[in-house]
Amino acid sequence: MASGIKTGWPIVQDLVSKIALLHDPDAADAGTEAAADPEGWWEKQFGEPLGYSRLLAETAPTQAARQALLAGYFEPEDGEDSGKQPTAAHRAIARLVKRGAIRVILTTNFDRLMERALEEVGISPQVVRDHQIDSMKPLVHSQVTIIKLHGDYADLQQRNTVNELEEYPPAQEELLNRVLDEYGLIVCGWSAEWDKALVTAVEGTRSRRYPMFWGQFGQMSEPARRLVTQHSAAVIDGLTTDELFTDLELRVGALDRVRVAPVTRDTAVAQLKRFLPDPIRRIEVRDLIDQTVSHIVNNAGRERYPLSGTVFAQSIRSYRADCDTLLHLLANGVFHDDGTYDELWQRVIERLNRLRDSNAGHHTEVLEKLRQYPALLATFAMGIAAVLSHRDDLLVRVLTQPVWSPPFAGSQRQTPSVYLNPVRIIYGNSIDEVCHPEGGGTYKFPQSHWLHQELREPFRLVEPDDAAFASAFYRFELLASLIALDTEHEFLANPWPGEFLLDSAWGYDGGGLAPDIAREITPSWPLLQAGVFGGKVERAEKALEALVDYRSRRPR
Repeated sequence: MASGIKTGWPIVQDLVSKIALLHDPDAADAGTEAAADPEGWWEKQFGEPLGYSRLLAETAPTQAARQALLAGYFEPEDGEDSGKQPTAAHRAIARLVKRGAIRVILTTNFDRLMERALEEVGISPQVVRDHQIDSMKPLVHSQVTIIKLHGDYADLQQRNTVNELEEYPPAQEELLNRVLDEYGLIVCGWSAEWDKALVTAVEGTRSRRYPMFWGQFGQMSEPARRLVTQHSAAVIDGLTTDELFTDLELRVGALDRVRVAPVTRDTAVAQLKRFLPDPIRRIEVRDLIDQTVSHIVNNAGRERYPLSGTVFAQSIRSYRADCDTLLHLLANGVFHDDGTYDELWQRVIERLNRLRDSNAGHHTEVLEKLRQYPALLATFAMGIAAVLSHRDDLLVRVLTQPVWSPPFAGSQRQTPSVYLNPVRIIYGNSIDEVCHPEGGGTYKFPQSHWLHQELREPFRLVEPDDAAFASAFYRFELLASLIALDTEHEFLANPWPGEFLLDSAWGYDGGGLAPDIAREITPSWPLLQAGVFGGKVERAEKALEALVDYRSRRPR
């Protein structure tokens, strides 16, 4: 009823009232009187008990006409945007089917809302009516079977009148008894007043192997009360159908989370690689990434990450440990993705950035800025994977979205190429102490050196060659620097000081990373095509010139 579709008996009343009006068009209340007592009116008019097949035959003479007539009760009218659609209950049941919690659905309804809800989640159900039982697939071999006890609106095998509901054909009765014996049962939206054959079947079931739950909204009928007492059913009172099944789905999910052991890093990566190419597994992909990010976010409180004291080394290592599974997922996921999940990867940075969104109160600057370290690690992982998979469009997205306003910076909006510059996040000289815990040396670009080491292991499956990984790492740093130098705010136009500036990576005598980039800067350069540098060669060349000038003023 919540979907806007009449249930079976109201359809009978409506059809009988229309026939009554046709038989006596001059009587204004003929239809109303017939609808009040359809069976009495029918027997008086036709001299026989009301039967559904005869009712349809009297209403529409041909099968095509009958199907068109009934479709008006069950299908949306042309131009009807809402109504006659699967409800929240149908969709919750469909999701429970997908997770394997429900295998059989018994319904007395004629509509196809349950089938449509299942199709929405990528499931093609086995639908069985009494004349199809002999050819059905065994229940155990079907992902889900819908048994239409009273038929379907599009055929002439429906049962709706009291006489037609007195008994079922032997094959259907045998199947129904088997289901009632072998499966647990959730009853919802059934009064048990009119469906005598179904009541008899439930009464005849021996002591149940599995429990029965009975959803009841309003006054319970006497037949329903007898069945509840006979089978010691647990009564769920006062919930609508939508409330019952959506709540059930939430509770089943909560139990699953308690029961299932935490997924290991390698298992998570294997799951992701299996899910990525399957369009039906998109929810699982999103859940896997979102839950992994939530683990980082939930661990990021001040108890684990104090914002004052001599805890820099401890904090930066703890962040890396918390991010380990996420970095492996991003390295493998972004590398193997075809662009389907670009918004999901961006959402990772949006969520991790929020670790630094709030005013930290009393804090040490170096530790406050380090709260963005997980976002920096994730951005590097995505950027390197995009370089390795030649996804320049994603690389541009990683370095230009999402924009973000740093704390204490008012409404100023910055791109990742600016606010995730490693020297802004891994701030000060503390990183030297981490890189050289025993003392006795420094690195020219300690942030870059540290990140290079920390990100190598998550890419072992994607790029086993150390030299190839290093090339991808340096290319990402260089391209991030070019985009940062092209920013409209000149005082923010700073490159990412990295190991790519060293002679071994930068190149000389016409070879190396920088000369290669210089040759790539043409109108057809994919980065220009993706929209950075305003799509203009001149701006890209100007950024490269600025980077060359910056390097010339740095010791190497």
